[in-house]
Amino acid sequence: MILSSASAEPSGLLLAALSAAGALAYAAAAIFAHRRPRTWRAVLVLAWLLHLAALVVDIGGIGAAPVNGGHAARFGFAPSLSMTVWLMIGVYLIESRFLPLPSAQRLLSVLGLAVMAVAWAFPGEYRPQAGSPLAPLHWAMGLASYGLCGVAVMHAVMLNRAERQMRSQKGQGAPAFGTPLLRLERLTFQFVGAGVVVLSIALLLGVAFTPQWRWDHKTLFAVLGWIVLTGLLTGRRVFGWRGRRATRWLYFGAALLLLSYAGSRFVLEVVLQRPPV
Repeated sequence: MILSSASAEPSGLLLAALSAAGALAYAAAAIFAHRRPRTWRAVLVLAWLLHLAALVVDIGGIGAAPVNGGHAARFGFAPSLSMTVWLMIGVYLIESRFLPLPSAQRLLSVLGLAVMAVAWAFPGEYRPQAGSPLAPLHWAMGLASYGLCGVAVMHAVMLNRAERQMRSQKGQGAPAFGTPLLRLERLTFQFVGAGVVVLSIALLLGVAFTPQWRWDHKTLFAVLGWIVLTGLLTGRRVFGWRGRRATRWLYFGAALLLLSYAGSRFVLEVVLQRPPV
């Protein structure tokens, strides 16, 4: 669905208003990130709440005309990316209460701004009725695994940055952003482990509610992502993988997961412009 058609109906107007307000709040948060930490956090919470409201309107199709005589949910590649970043920011807001992670402040604010703009330009398409009561749980688990792996990637980026700083400083103290390296590494792989567990549940639920299993692009990339991330956890436990080798595996596995739904839906919705299946 293109931008002009999204803005023609009441739900599109409401989504545009919430997206614009949320994007402005994220932009303000990016400006205040390193200048006024307390102000930044308050503005980020406001942006996060506006982001949630925009997701509810978009995915729920609030204010949209009935489809086939009834209400239908909407979803697509852009809302999935938007919800993933929303989950990442939510985890950060909780985690930052116990562990200072100032290096992620501007990054998350910019990511929030970007995904809200993309989700406004490409709102979800109406989805057919789920064929099983397990389907919504499968989708929720899949998105949760996206979010957890996204948080793991964010921590891995900070971990690599911390290692580079330590090499440049030749071991003179802790990294500039003040997070102990070993603690950051432990958190990274805790999120990877949680993401693999949730992804495993999502895949099992997919097998359970799908009448005929199909090895389509979405399924193939999801399984490959699961194999890579499970291999990473195995390699870390058995061979003690750390540093760049471990983070490369994480980046590769996360990229496969990104391709599994968001990537395949982007090709179908935007490039090929096919209806949802």
